Amino acid sequence: MNPFHILLGSLLCICAVQLEEAAVREWNGKGTTPNLQSIVLGRCYDYTETVNPSVGKKNCSEIWEAFEKAFVGKDPCLVLPEHYELFINLTLHDIPASKSVFWENNKQLVHRYSDKTSRYMPLGDTLAGWMVDNLDWCGSLSTPGLEYSSCPTTAECENNPQEAFWRIASVTYAKHSSGEIQIMLNGSTLGGAFPVPSFLADFEIPNFQRDRVSNISIMVMDEIGGPDIDSCGKNSIAVLETILASRNFPFKCFDNYRPVRLLQCVDSPNHPECSLGNSIGPAHLWISTVLPLLAVVLNPIVH
Repeated sequence: MNPFHILLGSLLCICAVQLEEAAVREWNGKGTTPNLQSIVLGRCYDYTETVNPSVGKKNCSEIWEAFEKAFVGKDPCLVLPEHYELFINLTLHDIPASKSVFWENNKQLVHRYSDKTSRYMPLGDTLAGWMVDNLDWCGSLSTPGLEYSSCPTTAECENNPQEAFWRIASVTYAKHSSGEIQIMLNGSTLGGAFPVPSFLADFEIPNFQRDRVSNISIMVMDEIGGPDIDSCGKNSIAVLETILASRNFPFKCFDNYRPVRLLQCVDSPNHPECSLGNSIGPAHLWISTVLPLLAVVLNPIVH
């Protein structure tokens, strides 16, 4: 047999094996959420029509097309933040001044605090974040272009579709935030309330605009019944304060900021930490009084 034919046959076999391995590779992350297109489109219409109509009319079909073009049919380890630029531009809208909330390790509490943009607007309450929050997605080089069995984690490959999306979304959100910025951190987190590296440390704080930000309020919230690992001026919070000071941002720090603490106590009204003091009496008595006033109490921090 012609040596060239032998070499060609060997190369074809190697390519076939590599393609087969790529097709069956299992990642450690969840696969693409079923019915992804229907969910994303539905959330887009829900947000623009009922959640936050102030953003104006958006072409949700065009937005979906921009989203899928960023990763569908592509190697799930070769997706970059810039691939989502069109999607970000199509979903962009104003973030009201003094309504931005940044966070680490307390997502559920932050979103209860924001109440679907009625009080504040964290990244997950912007149109871009709202459409894909809590979803999973990645592409595949084979038909139909989506991988449903598993998707790569950041530990497996940094340039994966979800990591790339949240990086550009975080940078954009930080650049468009203004007025008083709030940062809510979990003071009971093992390893520290302000993790480094993190989205907050690496992509958000570096993109705060000094001429647009008037003040930064740090809220260090311990979990009800959880350990008090971090506090204002200590451990990782001291690191955060040093970073903000080096960037000439004025800031104040609050341990277990009272309005948010009351919100935490809604789910644990009888816990000793939810007592206002010995003179107040059992927690269930004062929490029943506080609940009707939460809408009033949960106003922006007044300095």
